[in-house]
Amino acid sequence: MTVVAPNPPRIRDRGATVTPSLTRIPTAQHLARGALLTLAAVLLGLTTQLLVVSHLQHRAAQQGAFDELRANLALGTAPVAQTDPQGRLLAPGTPVALLRIPSLQVREVVMEGTDSHVLIDGPGHRRDTPMPGQAGTSVLLGRAAAYGGPFGRLSELKSGDAFTVTTGQGKVSYRVMDVRRAGDPAPAPVAAGKGRLVLVTATGPAYLPAGILRVDAEQVSATAETPAATIRPGTLPESEQPMAAGSGVPWPLVMWLQGLALVSIAAVWAWYRWGRHQTWIVFVPVTAVLGLQVAAQVTQLLPNLL
Repeated sequence: MTVVAPNPPRIRDRGATVTPSLTRIPTAQHLARGALLTLAAVLLGLTTQLLVVSHLQHRAAQQGAFDELRANLALGTAPVAQTDPQGRLLAPGTPVALLRIPSLQVREVVMEGTDSHVLIDGPGHRRDTPMPGQAGTSVLLGRAAAYGGPFGRLSELKSGDAFTVTTGQGKVSYRVMDVRRAGDPAPAPVAAGKGRLVLVTATGPAYLPAGILRVDAEQVSATAETPAATIRPGTLPESEQPMAAGSGVPWPLVMWLQGLALVSIAAVWAWYRWGRHQTWIVFVPVTAVLGLQVAAQVTQLLPNLL
């Protein structure tokens, strides 16, 4: 009689590599988990963009703008009108002035234009108003929290505080008249031949703008020559008004969002088919980069005084 010995029990080697599960995952679950991963990447990217990356971008943009403005001031070619010497409107983002508010420790290069994209780099000059230092009322808009939040402390200014603005026509001195919010009475119109500057930002908690704050300042130094206006008051597009969001179809956002969605779905598939460690190593950096790119585009659709 033949005796057949039973098969010996298999002992798993603790050092052996475990093959990833090949269990089929329904397509609907792949898509759902990919959508959740996309949403998580966008929210995390938006938070990182607003709280960290935007401030670094603002600092780098200000340094470049300061170098450009300083060179133009030295050469005597800094803009002093709404147009350049060839009669063309100044390009949005052109450095036009240097704002210094000692009591708030503010030193900011002012750009031409006030849409959300321009205010990423620093305060913007409203294009349908005179340049600072000229006769009339000039208006500067600046963010309250994101991208350096250059105007985030304007509410701390008090009547009598002094600050200066340097343009291609020299240094101009201002003295704060008042700080006003929605419902507060506006000051009397500026007298003929006199200058005034209005600083505009958002009120409310940081990153949650609730209204508009304005600081009126009278010019205490002599007014400079005021060129004829090319842009009539009140003719700016809606995107350059206070608290306006970006306009037009955000095609870059659409493209980056599509790329993030595809990578998220691929990451979910790789998690089950390839392995968790490999997925983390390959897909986390790619997802993080795409999430930040999407967040950068989203911030341009938020209010320009955020």
